[in-house]
Amino acid sequence: MSSDLSNTEVTKQQLISDFKVVIADAEALLKATANQGGEVVANLREKTEESLAIAKEKLSEAQVVIAEKTREAAKVTDDYVHENPWQAVGVAAGVGLVIGLLIGRR
Repeated sequence: MSSDLSNTEVTKQQLISDFKVVIADAEALLKATANQGGEVVANLREKTEESLAIAKEKLSEAQVVIAEKTREAAKVTDDYVHENPWQAVGVAAGVGLVIGLLIGRR
């Protein structure tokens, strides 16, 4: 279960990182076309600026949610390990054995 959670977190973090790049590129494009005239370009620029503002806000909210979920998962894991120390040691030993066997095969 924690493996799925960590993969999800990595995917979310990558998505946030990629989204930041898209926002930065869109802002650069807006700056580059700032001197371009015409009503169509002005309207497009305005809509893009509004969309970017909304995207930045949602990105910020997503980062807060991810941070909260990560803290929550860490607390649940910590509580489980404290309540079941021997099971946690057994799982850790099993995972270590599997990793050792996989490394030994190479």
